[in-house]
This record gives sequence, structure tokens and C-alpha cells, in this order.
Amino acid sequence: MSDHRMEALLIGIDAGCLPVFERLMEDDLIPNIRSICEQGATGPLTSQIPPWTPSAWPSMYTGVNPGKHGTFGFVDYDGYDWHVVSSDHVREHAVWTLLEEHDMSSVVVNVPVTHPPDEIDGAIIPGFIGPEHPESHPEGILEDVQEELGEYRVYPIYERDDETWTDAEKMDEYTTLVRMRGEAFRYLHGRFEPEFGFVEFQKPDTVFHEFRGDWEKVKAVYKETDRQIGKLLEECDAKRVFIASDHGMGPYDKQEFRMNEFLKDEGFVVTTQGGKGMPSWNPIRNQLREGENEETWEPGLFERLAAKVAQHGVTASRVGDGLRKIGLNHIVKQYVPDNVARTASEQVNFPESTAYMRARIELGVRINLEGREPDGVVAQSEYESVRSDLINRLKAVETPEGEPMFETVAPREEYYEGSYTENAVDIVTIPNDFEYFLSAQLLGDQFGPPTEPWNHKRDGVFAAMGEGINDSASIEDAHLYDVAPTIMAALGVPRSDRMDGRVLPVVEDTGTAEYPEYGDDVEDNVTDEAVESRLADLGYL
Repeated sequence: MSDHRMEALLIGIDAGCLPVFERLMEDDLIPNIRSICEQGATGPLTSQIPPWTPSAWPSMYTGVNPGKHGTFGFVDYDGYDWHVVSSDHVREHAVWTLLEEHDMSSVVVNVPVTHPPDEIDGAIIPGFIGPEHPESHPEGILEDVQEELGEYRVYPIYERDDETWTDAEKMDEYTTLVRMRGEAFRYLHGRFEPEFGFVEFQKPDTVFHEFRGDWEKVKAVYKETDRQIGKLLEECDAKRVFIASDHGMGPYDKQEFRMNEFLKDEGFVVTTQGGKGMPSWNPIRNQLREGENEETWEPGLFERLAAKVAQHGVTASRVGDGLRKIGLNHIVKQYVPDNVARTASEQVNFPESTAYMRARIELGVRINLEGREPDGVVAQSEYESVRSDLINRLKAVETPEGEPMFETVAPREEYYEGSYTENAVDIVTIPNDFEYFLSAQLLGDQFGPPTEPWNHKRDGVFAAMGEGINDSASIEDAHLYDVAPTIMAALGVPRSDRMDGRVLPVVEDTGTAEYPEYGDDVEDNVTDEAVESRLADLGYL
């Protein structure tokens, strides 16, 4: 165990939130998380829009809104085509690169959207959305971690729909992955003795998605997460400890709203069969798990044939249903894979449509604007009138219960500001109380049963404990963008003047400073072909 004491340790708990914490505390399952919350300052942490992993974590570690850093979802769009995001799509400095300006080193483990890693004084092992066996920094450090621990993985070794794995075996894999994060960080802490440390635990989020809020499984994941946090507190002995999450988690009790069905009925969406279709996270995730780093996906011969026969009514889903009825579930995966089902389904014809939802986690509608999209059909002079008309129609949408579907329908300028705002949706649509699941799929009806009964909520959690922390400070209005400025102030250095967040009153404000602009000459390393299959398993896209 190292005698080195970090200046600040940030513990990321994906989907961590006070309602979940409080329920776990009732059963005394998270004593270490409880000690941080009770001994320090604690409160809800309002997430951004959209409150999803691939955009929210970069916002947290840069302190700027997506309009400035440029990442809005799991994929980045080039016209109607799309590519899985990586750290190269995050066009603002992370807190650990700013700390280097003050000769401070960092160790970063498992933080989403950090592949390929920055070259810093310290170490980075990327997490979610990078491939299995990700390029890490310094070169060879991942192999050192694997040799030290015996094994280290980014993703589970099973596919989510693999019925040969029992739930007990899957949960053992979950807790193993949680343990690996803690062990890897403690090893790197002893080796590099950083001033700043950042370790992220992803499984508290995915357990809700994969197991639909099964509370016994949630408890198992949090119990191991808390155990690892206890070891971090003991062995790293950081002077200041912070907990932060990218968003919250809770039940979606209402029906889902299928945006593109609505837009189709209103005359904005034109549909087709065949082609590339919408981004799908399942094939992305699976390929990531295999160690590939997929940039995008193109339909092959089998997928194109499936789309052709679908025009005559023989869809992949019909084939799959028939095989299941006669007990051949194991054949379904072989002959009706995700990519085939995706290609053979009814899809948005992007070039022919006026407006559409590209991906549900963007929480909004994109207009097919002339001069911006390759085959834009809406003239620049008509943009505001089309957008205004569509905003009014969306505001009027009611649920089957007669309630307003959206709590907010607004121009994107109300949420994003910066050089990359043009990459965002044109209209932001926030479902009422985040109780309604938004879907981009075309399934015949505008409303239907929710695809996922548990999903993201706007309020995450923030906690701070340790030397110089004002544990009586009120942080009820803390925002995701405030985390990076607060960490920098806790380390006694000024935050970047480009940050949108403020320093929370748990530490003394150290002011702002000018830092080097993020370079336009940063090389784009998104060239391998595999990240996609890893994402669809979570059903995100």
C-alpha cells in the first residue's frame, strides 16, 4: 500500500442518485458511500440535456456544455451517415490535461469516452465506448495491470441475450468488473502517485438496463461498488473525496412515445426499407466486447437481401417469431441477427424527410436543412417557420392518459451554446418528469409499452468530503458542469475561463485563467471497425 496521499479523488458512479442511495442505506448496504455523504456536503446534481453517458461524462470532465465539446450521443453524424464517438470527438480539454498546466499528475480509470487516451503525466485506462483491450497510456500500462491483477476487462464476457448464462453467472461477472476497477486504480495509484485520481463504476447503471430494475441485482452491484470505494478510501487516503454521477435512474411508468411515428403521421417523415438505417447499440456493443473499435456499419449482402424480401412481407421479425414458436430460439440469433432485423425493418428515409429523430437519446428532432444536410429539403428561408410549426405541434401532443407528453419543447439554443451547436438537434424535446420513454423506432403506433421500465432521470448526485471541504455548504442547485471547476478549485488552481460551470461553495473559488485552446489539429483516431456492437446491448441507440 502506497503512503502517497492524493490531493483529490473523484469517484464516478454511473446513474448514482439520492433515491437509489437512500433505499440502499435503509438496508445498510453502502456504508462507505453513506460515510462520504453524511460526513461531507451532499445534494442532487442536475444533469445536462441529454442526460446520457456519452455526452454527460465529457461535459462533467470538461466543464462545458455539448455545444462547446461537440459530443451529443453515442454517434457523431456526417450528413445522414454516423460514426461511433470517441475521445477525438470531445473537442475541449479534460480536467486532467488542464491540471498538467500546473504540473499535476492524474490517474484515470474506466471513465467513458476517454479512448484513445490523452498523453498525460500519469495513466489512463479508458472505459465504456472504447474497445475491449483499449489503447491506454502510457503504452503497455494495460498489460501491466492485467499481469498485476491476473485479468482486466472493460466489458462482460457474455452477450446480453446469451441464454446459456444464468442470472447468477451474469451477476458474478458484474461484480467481477466492479472489483477490477477498484483494483486497477489502487495499483496505478501506488505506481504513479498522482495528485488527482478519477475512477468510474459503470455497472450501477447497466444493472438497471439489463435486469429491468431487479432490486436484488441492484443491491449486489452496489454492495461490491461500495466495498471497492471502502478500499479506495483506506489505501489511497485522499485528502479530499468527491462522488459524482452523470445522471440519475428511476422507473418509467408511462408508455413510450415513438417520435418518428408521430412525425410520419404529421407528414414530416418519409419511410423506406433497406439501407443502413438508424444507429443500433447492440451490434456496436458486441463488437466492442470482441476488442474491435468499430467506426460505423454498412449493410452487407445478407442484410441487403433481407431488406429486399422484407418488401414482400417476409421480415426478419416474422422469421424470428416463427423460429421461436417451434422452440428454435438458438437459431434466431444465427439467422436473424440484429443487423439483418435493422436493415429489413421500416426506416426513416432521411434525404426525403423534412424532420426526424436520429437517435432517441438526443432528445429531439433534427430538420433536414438545405445547405447543412447533403440532400436538405427545407430551405434556409423556411427554417424558422418549419421549426416553429413543429414546436407547436409537439407541445400539443398528449399521452393516452390525456397528459402533456413533454414538459419542454424548445429551440436548441436554450440548451446549447458553442461552436458545435449546429451538430445538435434543432428542437429539444424533454418528456414529462422523464417518465416517458422516447423511441426513434417505427413500430406502427405512436404510443406503446415502454421498451425499458427503468431509465435515466435528470438528477444525479454530488458529494464532497475531506480537508478544506465546507460540509455545511448548500449545493442544492449543483449542476453537472460544476464538477470540473470544483475539482480544480479543490486542487488550488483556477478553472478554465471557457467552462460553463461554477465552483461549488464546498471549496474556495480560485478564479479563472486562460488555458490553451483545444487544437484543431488533433488527429482523429476513429479508424478501426468495431465499437458499434457493444452499444446495442444496452438498447441505447
